[in-house]
Amino acid sequence: MDALTSAVRGLDAVDGHAVLGIAAVALGMVLSPGPNMIYLVSRSIAQGRRAGLVSLTGVATGFLVYLVAVTAGVAAVFSVVPVLYTALKLAGAGYLLWLAWKAVKPGGAAVFAPQQLPPDPPRRLFAMGFLTCLLNPKIAIMYISLLPQFVAPERGHVAVQSLVLGLVQIAIAVTVNGLIALSAGTIATFLNRRPAWLRVQRYAMGTVLGGLAVHIAADRAKAVAA
Repeated sequence: MDALTSAVRGLDAVDGHAVLGIAAVALGMVLSPGPNMIYLVSRSIAQGRRAGLVSLTGVATGFLVYLVAVTAGVAAVFSVVPVLYTALKLAGAGYLLWLAWKAVKPGGAAVFAPQQLPPDPPRRLFAMGFLTCLLNPKIAIMYISLLPQFVAPERGHVAVQSLVLGLVQIAIAVTVNGLIALSAGTIATFLNRRPAWLRVQRYAMGTVLGGLAVHIAADRAKAVAA
């Protein structure tokens, strides 16, 4: 009974404005092309919707690993040793710039451009989805830097706040990525029949990735301990 009461009080500590804020951030990030989207789309187009959804379960598991780490207070380490946080940001920005260059360089590929990929078994689809998410600099920065900023220590139950806000992010990311995986083939067919649209999509992706990389590198915000 005491545990139930404590859990309810923990939920009461979560600020509604923080939920809306993290939801907006999560939606903006999942709609901007990144490693997760690229992998899910490529698998859905090359191997079918089922493969895309299996890969998505791996991505979702990667989200949960980050959430557990943040709830455990790993962000505090980056606050105490800010050079680690700076290194993470710069590495993430460099990776995003590399993805942007791959998109806009002559002969670069668009997210929804059909690719010939060898079929992978479910176990490998799951593992690659998991690793893609775990090594995704956007997600690392989301959990280590952005999410803790929506936590209000003065309201108490910091771990519960982090958990609820993280679950909101996961729900939005998984839903949107799932819709993308299911519709990737249709979108790819539409764009493949319209080369001009495919080029626009490719350069738009490169611009978004490049802009995000510059923003991350230039951002002077410090990690906030959860």
